[in-house]
Amino acid sequence: MTPWTDPAWRAEAERWIRERAEELGRSLTGPIAQPHIQPWATVMRTPTAEGDLWFKATLPVMAHEGGVVRVLAARRPDLVPPLLAGDPDRGWMLMDDAGERLRAIVERERDLSRWQQILPLYGELQTGAAADAGRLAALGAPARPLDLLPRQYDSLLARADWLAGDDRDRLRALSPRVAELCAQLAASGIPDSIQHDDLHDGQVFVRDGRYLFMDWGDACVSHPFFTMSVTLEGVLGWGLDDIEGSQDVTPFAEAYLRPFERYAGAAALREALAVALRLGWICRALNTEMCISSYGIDHQPAERDRAAVHLRMFADGLDRS
Repeated sequence: MTPWTDPAWRAEAERWIRERAEELGRSLTGPIAQPHIQPWATVMRTPTAEGDLWFKATLPVMAHEGGVVRVLAARRPDLVPPLLAGDPDRGWMLMDDAGERLRAIVERERDLSRWQQILPLYGELQTGAAADAGRLAALGAPARPLDLLPRQYDSLLARADWLAGDDRDRLRALSPRVAELCAQLAASGIPDSIQHDDLHDGQVFVRDGRYLFMDWGDACVSHPFFTMSVTLEGVLGWGLDDIEGSQDVTPFAEAYLRPFERYAGAAALREALAVALRLGWICRALNTEMCISSYGIDHQPAERDRAAVHLRMFADGLDRS
């Protein structure tokens, strides 16, 4: 069970927040609220005279988030706001308010075109962070390199007794294809980097005209294009009205790929992205499954179902390609 609602845990977290706020010279103007409680994390809001502070606590399996944020913020503070304070042993972070969620803006504007500005910025963040890949993995971000992904896939299937028998047989039969796709993608020469793994409109914020990338608890070190499985196929392809296939994602994909033209031409990048869109769902399933044992028993079935959906997205996409 997670401790987020335990009175003793909350008292200790509030004490830590108040101490850090005092060190930062921030004057509290009201009580600390806890607006978000999830099995994997909780968020608490602290109003101060200088603006809200936001505290986040994660499960130990996601405690690398603070280290990831520090590395990325040091490289691109315009895209990832720095931590004001952190406790890596407990997975605690304190940050300034990041502004308005992109989701609220999209709902208000009824327009997805902002993503064509956002995705090149995210690509720039990834190309710059490629130099930090080893450091990010050393800080605890899961490593999903292409040379290990086939074995990680096989190991996942061996553990996944929660998969239906037919699904498991189908996925096991695809094991050689996974190895082939990984080799094909590796030949593109694009280096591993940070990979958010859950980049949607609830993870991007807008403040003072800047787009900020938040919530790096699912992040791993892998092929950077894996992010686009969720972003393009899982989010943008569903359009404004949540209808699968209702939005042409080609302009968004082209915008995202522009920063990677330092590695290859446009045609080669499009081919690499097509392969990565399939393999990215395997990466997503691995990261989802990694957390299952950390959740309370009541939440585990839902997470197993999510991992199964990710694996089906991989296999079904191969059938359509």
